[in-house]
Amino acid sequence: MRRRLSAATASVAAIGLLGSLVTACGLSGSGGGTKLRLVAAEYGNSAATSSKPYWDKLAAAYTAAHPGTQVEVTLYPWADVDREVTRMVKEDNAPDVALMGAYSDFAAQGRLYAAGELLSIRAESNFLPPLAEAGTVGRTLYGLPFVASSRLLFYNEELFDSAGAKPPKTWSDLKAAAKALKREGVLYPYALPLGPEEAHAEALIWGLSNGGGYTDSSGGYDIASEKNTQTFRWIKDNLVTPALTGPVPPAELDRQEAFDAFLRGQVGMVNGYPSLLHQAREKGMKVGTLRMPVSDTLSDRETPPTVGVADWMMAFKREDNRERVRSFMEFVYRDENLIEFAARYHMLPSTVSATQASKDAAADPSAEQFLTALRIARLYPVGEPSWLQVSNTIKRNIGKAVEPSADPKAVLEDIAQQAADMEAQS
Repeated sequence: MRRRLSAATASVAAIGLLGSLVTACGLSGSGGGTKLRLVAAEYGNSAATSSKPYWDKLAAAYTAAHPGTQVEVTLYPWADVDREVTRMVKEDNAPDVALMGAYSDFAAQGRLYAAGELLSIRAESNFLPPLAEAGTVGRTLYGLPFVASSRLLFYNEELFDSAGAKPPKTWSDLKAAAKALKREGVLYPYALPLGPEEAHAEALIWGLSNGGGYTDSSGGYDIASEKNTQTFRWIKDNLVTPALTGPVPPAELDRQEAFDAFLRGQVGMVNGYPSLLHQAREKGMKVGTLRMPVSDTLSDRETPPTVGVADWMMAFKREDNRERVRSFMEFVYRDENLIEFAARYHMLPSTVSATQASKDAAADPSAEQFLTALRIARLYPVGEPSWLQVSNTIKRNIGKAVEPSADPKAVLEDIAQQAADMEAQS
């Protein structure tokens, strides 16, 4: 069994395009020189929000500072990037650098450079601690966190005021608020996106709020724990069965659909991240944020972690590419470059210095609450090589746990068995 992290997480914290988008940046079409290939996730959902302008600018700046080195960037939507990079690796055509949602399967294969081979000691120690921990396997950092975010519960203050509801601190408070919102005619009192886009995030948020989660104290998978079973039974009996989660079955409701409904003023409560708050405030919405309400069974002294997510840069070992990869990574992780990308998508930089510089530059003050949550966050178990497969299994199946005829325990046990099989094969 390969080492796992006890407090892992990361992931897909951004919106993908619906088809492959490939773009070249820098001088990749010219002859001669040295080429560096980067495959990255597309963070935008339209031409106006595409990541292409950022990488075009960065590639041109890097080439100007390193004449003769060309940077070629290929962008794929989030739904495709992990699969495409895996295909390239299997075909022995790995890029020099990749930016995606998982790294540990490649680390387990011995295909990645360790951070110590690419960055100075000072640069390596500059990553925010929860992110560095999640990027580490066997005490070695392989996954370099790029941008990050944490999750908070958003509530529509105007809908709450109209319904006479109070911001919830416990599950029973959340249920009471949802019932009040439903009486007021709110379409989605609590939006529960357990559809395949990002069900693993919503499930972890709820699991942690009851002292559960995906792993046990030793870092091993513990998906079908008693705590998790209690959580999904409570969700089914107290939110889904009383029709407090809206007209779309949770297993069919994707994150983006829930966010779109929230921005239309049709959702009372939904778990969200910084970019959603920015969009809501741009529309003039009054939005409150708070940490996820906790189970009524937890004591007052128990403070569950929040959920944090990060996206990962990794450098593949190729013949004679270490020096150019090292140089490129140092350029990418300059404070100004990280800050520019994070600000473009209203996310958090992954390093201490960039975070401080962003705050000093009077960036969005609302980001501070997400940074505070990130400091005590639990990330997905991305240090486990089987996590990519396991997370896909969770996405496809966890919504079944709250269906009318479902036995939550049986659904979780089925997912746990599949996870065990995948772990044994990794």
